[in-house]
Amino acid sequence: MSNKGYAENSAERKWNVVPSAMSLRTVNPIRRIIDRMKLEPNPELPLISLSIGDPTVFGNLIPHENILVAVEESLRTHKHNGYAPAIGELAARKAIAELMSNPKALLTEQDIIITSACSGAIDICLSTLANPGDSILIPKPGFSLYKTLGFSNGLEVKQYNLLPDCDWEVDLAHLESLIDETTKCIIVNNPSNPCGSVYSKEHLEAIISVAEKHKVLILADEIYAYSVFPGETFYPMASLTETVPILSCCAISKRFLVPGWRLGWIQIHDRNNILEELRCRLFDMSTRILGANTIIQGALPRIFSETPKEWLDSNMQFIKDNATIAYSTLSKVKYLKPIQPRGAMYMMVGLDKELLDVFEDDINFTQRLIVEKSVHCLPASCFDLPGFFRIVLTVPSHLLEEACNRIADFCEQQEFK
Repeated sequence: MSNKGYAENSAERKWNVVPSAMSLRTVNPIRRIIDRMKLEPNPELPLISLSIGDPTVFGNLIPHENILVAVEESLRTHKHNGYAPAIGELAARKAIAELMSNPKALLTEQDIIITSACSGAIDICLSTLANPGDSILIPKPGFSLYKTLGFSNGLEVKQYNLLPDCDWEVDLAHLESLIDETTKCIIVNNPSNPCGSVYSKEHLEAIISVAEKHKVLILADEIYAYSVFPGETFYPMASLTETVPILSCCAISKRFLVPGWRLGWIQIHDRNNILEELRCRLFDMSTRILGANTIIQGALPRIFSETPKEWLDSNMQFIKDNATIAYSTLSKVKYLKPIQPRGAMYMMVGLDKELLDVFEDDINFTQRLIVEKSVHCLPASCFDLPGFFRIVLTVPSHLLEEACNRIADFCEQQEFK
């Protein structure tokens, strides 16, 4: 139809504003469950929330003063008020490359793309790697964003099992059984949200062996890189292979206690130039949002160089001590099975079958826990693992102890058949 004909029919035309197919596919599993939990806590008990993976909520964990000074200086130079290159400012990319380089996995600024948080990094990677109809492999239980982004992009999302009785290690046989000609990447989250697990060098090498055998790229979500408890060791996946290309996604949010600053990055590890074309396309995809926060980019060199290691270590010691409090209390409850974490900021707690018979499922358990004891935990159905719930370990210790005691009382007060 010509423009003239189109104009002549305007009187008969009706509004036709409909959501896109991508928007219809986009659902966050956590929000879908939590938004339906419109519950009032017990008015006689102050609410204690162990649900949100934000270390800043209670105000007991705050950025080091040097971090704030670095941002203030970046702001006052007036050099970072405009647009930066879409892939990030050069000095910031150099600082990231220096911080994240490993003797066995060296990086330069050419291997870094700065993004809007780690979630933005994962989004760019998936959008560049896969077309609608392709598949990705994600952990179960796992961070809900993997499914959200996968479905949004029209991908088939296949979940490989993690083994709770083996410190949440990957079920390697199950992982391998899911790989086919449509598989574009294996997402590995280490240290883990929601599990708090930290994989050994040997286990990471076993995962890499599967990827090498089938020639599948690894997308390493390493947002909790080096956020491990004293005595534990974090191994960057890229440091353990010379053959498998790895895209590692990270951010300043959790380690430096500033999730709202929305500054992350992609590290491209590709010793054999397998990703030469993909690298160019990753750079192109970064132009869709025209770059991340420039003020924070300007502060990165100082944030990385002037944040005391002792401060970082003390934060992880605090979380480890909280994990000890939670594990000690909850492991004494007959109907609960907490799994000791080794890093990140979470603990998963299993519900005994006898307890599940009373509550039907983990969602009902956590709902009743809010109503009766004013303790808010996330049901692990949010992470596709019914029968567990997740607690966050960054709250003040006295509140965590109080919350765990309430959970214990709640379980022990139930009537069992």
